[in-house]
Amino acid sequence: MSEPIETGSTSARANSGADPQAPEGAVAACQFAFLGRQPILDRTGALSAYELLFRSGEQNFAEVSNDAEATAHVVARTIGGLGVPAVLGEHRGYVNIGRELLFDDIVHLMAPERFVLEILETVTFDARVLRRLGQLRRAGFQIALDDVVELSDALLAVLPHTDIVKVDFLLTDRAKLPELAATIKRLGKTLLAEKVETHEDFALAVELGFDLFQGYFFARPQVLSAPRPRPSRDALLRLLALLAREPDIGEIEDELKRNPSVVVQLLRLANSSAFGLGREISSLRQAITATGTRQIARWTQLLLYADGRDLPWRSDPLVQLAGTRSRFMELTGNWLRPFDDRFSDAAFMTGIFSLVHVVVDSTPESTLNRLGLAPEIRDAIVHYAGPLGTLLRITETIEQGGDVDAIACGTPLPEFAGLTPDVLAELSLSAASWIGAHTDV
Repeated sequence: MSEPIETGSTSARANSGADPQAPEGAVAACQFAFLGRQPILDRTGALSAYELLFRSGEQNFAEVSNDAEATAHVVARTIGGLGVPAVLGEHRGYVNIGRELLFDDIVHLMAPERFVLEILETVTFDARVLRRLGQLRRAGFQIALDDVVELSDALLAVLPHTDIVKVDFLLTDRAKLPELAATIKRLGKTLLAEKVETHEDFALAVELGFDLFQGYFFARPQVLSAPRPRPSRDALLRLLALLAREPDIGEIEDELKRNPSVVVQLLRLANSSAFGLGREISSLRQAITATGTRQIARWTQLLLYADGRDLPWRSDPLVQLAGTRSRFMELTGNWLRPFDDRFSDAAFMTGIFSLVHVVVDSTPESTLNRLGLAPEIRDAIVHYAGPLGTLLRITETIEQGGDVDAIACGTPLPEFAGLTPDVLAELSLSAASWIGAHTDV
């Protein structure tokens, strides 16, 4: 990954109508979504792809405190904020992926024919990760290794599971470059020279047989920006409630027609998947069919976490609570019934809507009646009924630091007896990590 050290400029704030008394940086961060991209060239000097980089503002450098969070921003802004055609044209985009996001649904928001998954150097390639790389390659993704600097045993072990190797020209020992390049090339992998900063670097890379090139010698990253979309929270919650009931395509279409900003982003999401098929999706019904309800639900959840009240989402305790609760319930539902996706999906929805009355400033009964949730979800929230109700009680008890054993032992449902403190602690940690990666997009 090649990162800039100088600042750039953009006219994104021109005619924004922003409050002239507001701090300049705060206005930009609030009203615009930013994204960096750096060209990747082939041996003829032609554009081959872009690496997509997180940018929090118009300054042309990264301020990343959490890799998963930064990648969630990049994906959301590429697909929904600016649109894949505007960001990538006909080329592919390289997106940085850490260990956490390798196993997250956010990966599947990206079309394999448009995105390359660039595995960060911080990832340890254990058996679980190698299996996951195999799954993603079978799904059509190309896998790139980032910041390779030496011919190690770890590199040799992971090479069969990858397609592209990015060699860091700033940090790699020049005396060891020929052997490193020759070995990678012999194993049939694409060689990419990154952080190429001089003509001498480029000439050496060409001589050693590198296929692709990236670095300041060719171009520094460009910062793209677009107005930040503002779909209403009420609209997103209604859409999530509808999707929880397994609606027909006509119902989804009618709901989306009432929310133009969501429709724009859905069309971008659908076109990002269909772009490689040589056709643009132009109707709402086509977009729904091409994308699928599960993808729409996941995207809606991402949008729901990306905007909120007057507080930024990462600073909004209600958003953090709702997001962590819903993800914890989904993970626990999957742990309880690993072969029942409908149960884990319903558990997620129960968590999301258990706090919705606070979000829209109403009572639970009136809010849930208006949303028309499935009876088992509504009864779980209002009366703690059924397995979903028990799971909600356990979740709330954990949040309040109470005694979970009493609930697990008191339920007639034997499946809950396996929720030991160790299991619950691991599930809680996974849920907290997930919401950290999906907020403040």
